[in-house]
Amino acid sequence: MAVKIFSGRASIYLAEKIAHAYGEPLGIVDYQQFSDGEMSPYIMESVRGHDVFIVQSTGAPADNFLELVLMIDAAKRASSQNVNVIIPYFGYARQDRKDKPRVAIAAKLIANLLSAAGADRIMACDLHADQIQGFFDIPVDHLDGAYIFVPYLKSLGLADIMFASPDVGGIKRARSFAKFFNAELAVCDKYRKEANKVESMRLIGEVEGKDVVLVDDLVDTAGTICKAAALLKEKGAKSVRAVCTHPVLSGKAYENIENSMLEELVVTDTIPLKHTTPKIKVLTVSDLFAKAIRKIHDHESISSLFIRL
Repeated sequence: MAVKIFSGRASIYLAEKIAHAYGEPLGIVDYQQFSDGEMSPYIMESVRGHDVFIVQSTGAPADNFLELVLMIDAAKRASSQNVNVIIPYFGYARQDRKDKPRVAIAAKLIANLLSAAGADRIMACDLHADQIQGFFDIPVDHLDGAYIFVPYLKSLGLADIMFASPDVGGIKRARSFAKFFNAELAVCDKYRKEANKVESMRLIGEVEGKDVVLVDDLVDTAGTICKAAALLKEKGAKSVRAVCTHPVLSGKAYENIENSMLEELVVTDTIPLKHTTPKIKVLTVSDLFAKAIRKIHDHESISSLFIRL
């Protein structure tokens, strides 16, 4: 059973790197587009009896998700042995619970639709919340961005390193890094009245004279991370940088980052950058996913791909 790797249009830049790292050419997909915008992906080579891996992030616009489920259905109907879906950035994951009446739990709905389309396995990186794995009734391989970030942070040789979470919800993630580096932890407790708008923020912890690293799974408008950086510098931090797996970067994000107190924002290529700026450093997840594909195809454990934080 051979491996064939395909990609939706939103992630082809990353899929090409994953396929190269794995040692196989990226499969060819053609797209018929009707005049009203309706799409029809066409897999241009036989996948009968093959182990198929489809790469596509599901962030905005929603067409990215629809394209993915159509490709899953096409591969399933073409008699592939297994359809493994690689979702570098799992969009709609922030809607993972009913935090107020009459709202959808979008993450659960997305999980149901992927299963209904015929996915046999999901592979994702740094889900917004670990419990989203439980929304699926099929195997989920939840890869960890720490595999990418830890070696980079070690290479910086920061003498007084300290970790911080930009909000209370991210304490577990930041604490894991702090434990690995045997460093202290601080928390920026924020209050907001509406999405993407921070009303106020206060610091829990002592950061004076420290090289602080903010840790988060994604950065959207960059309002929170930049406000946290300013607060940390105000409280005496020697330097402030941030590591965030998914660079959503919408609205005035690039402007906010450029004008912020951040030394740098370190992200991965799960989502392509719309612009470049000296303050943003991109690390690739292609080797991580390529290694995971090989282990899954060979029915091996992927435990070696995790840094025990």
